[in-house]
Amino acid sequence: MMIPVRCFSCGQVVGDRWAEFKERTQSKKEDPGAVLDSMHVTRYCCRRMLISHVDLIDDVINYSRK
Repeated sequence: MMIPVRCFSCGQVVGDRWAEFKERTQSKKEDPGAVLDSMHVTRYCCRRMLISHVDLIDDVINYSRK
Protein backbone atom coordinates (compact mmCIF):
# COMPACT_ATOMS: atom_id res chain seq x y z
CA MET A 1 0.00 0.00 0.00
CA MET A 2 2.24 2.76 1.29
CA ILE A 3 6.01 2.78 1.15
CA PRO A 4 7.51 1.23 4.29
CA VAL A 5 9.25 3.70 6.58
CA ARG A 6 12.37 1.56 7.00
CA CYS A 7 14.21 -0.92 4.81
CA PHE A 8 13.27 -4.49 5.68
CA SER A 9 16.88 -5.70 5.57
CA CYS A 10 19.07 -3.02 7.12
CA GLY A 11 16.63 -0.71 8.88
CA GLN A 12 17.69 2.51 7.15
CA VAL A 13 14.91 5.08 6.72
CA VAL A 14 13.69 5.05 3.09
CA GLY A 15 10.11 6.33 3.40
CA ASP A 16 11.14 9.98 3.29
CA ARG A 17 12.72 9.55 -0.13
CA TRP A 18 9.69 8.07 -1.91
CA ALA A 19 8.02 11.34 -2.98
CA GLU A 20 11.16 12.73 -4.61
CA PHE A 21 11.97 9.38 -6.26
CA LYS A 22 8.45 9.00 -7.67
CA GLU A 23 8.31 12.58 -8.93
CA ARG A 24 11.70 12.45 -10.63
CA THR A 25 11.19 9.05 -12.28
CA GLN A 26 7.62 9.56 -13.45
CA SER A 27 7.32 13.27 -14.16
CA LYS A 28 10.82 14.09 -15.30
CA LYS A 29 11.50 10.63 -16.83
CA GLU A 30 14.92 10.32 -15.19
CA ASP A 31 16.73 6.99 -14.91
CA PRO A 32 15.87 5.32 -11.56
CA GLY A 33 19.48 4.31 -10.94
CA ALA A 34 20.75 7.83 -11.49
CA VAL A 35 18.05 9.25 -9.23
CA LEU A 36 18.99 6.88 -6.41
CA ASP A 37 22.67 7.72 -6.88
CA SER A 38 21.95 11.43 -6.60
CA MET A 39 19.84 10.81 -3.47
CA HIS A 40 22.78 8.87 -1.94
CA VAL A 41 20.86 5.58 -1.66
CA THR A 42 23.78 3.18 -2.08
CA ARG A 43 22.73 -0.07 -0.42
CA TYR A 44 21.11 -2.50 -2.82
CA CYS A 45 18.49 -3.53 -0.24
CA CYS A 46 17.31 0.09 0.11
CA ARG A 47 17.39 0.59 -3.65
CA ARG A 48 15.19 -2.48 -3.98
CA MET A 49 12.66 -0.99 -1.55
CA LEU A 50 12.20 2.10 -3.72
CA ILE A 51 12.44 0.54 -7.18
CA SER A 52 10.11 -2.41 -6.56
CA HIS A 53 7.40 -0.55 -4.62
CA VAL A 54 3.97 -0.44 -6.27
CA ASP A 55 1.76 2.38 -5.00
CA LEU A 56 -1.72 0.85 -4.64
CA ILE A 57 -3.30 3.26 -2.17
CA ASP A 58 -5.27 5.09 -4.88
CA ASP A 59 -6.77 1.81 -6.11
CA VAL A 60 -7.59 0.41 -2.67
CA ILE A 61 -9.20 3.56 -1.30
CA ASN A 62 -12.18 3.02 -3.64
CA TYR A 63 -13.05 -0.17 -1.70
CA SER A 64 -13.13 1.25 1.83
CA ARG A 65 -15.83 0.20 4.29
CA LYS A 66 -18.89 2.33 4.54
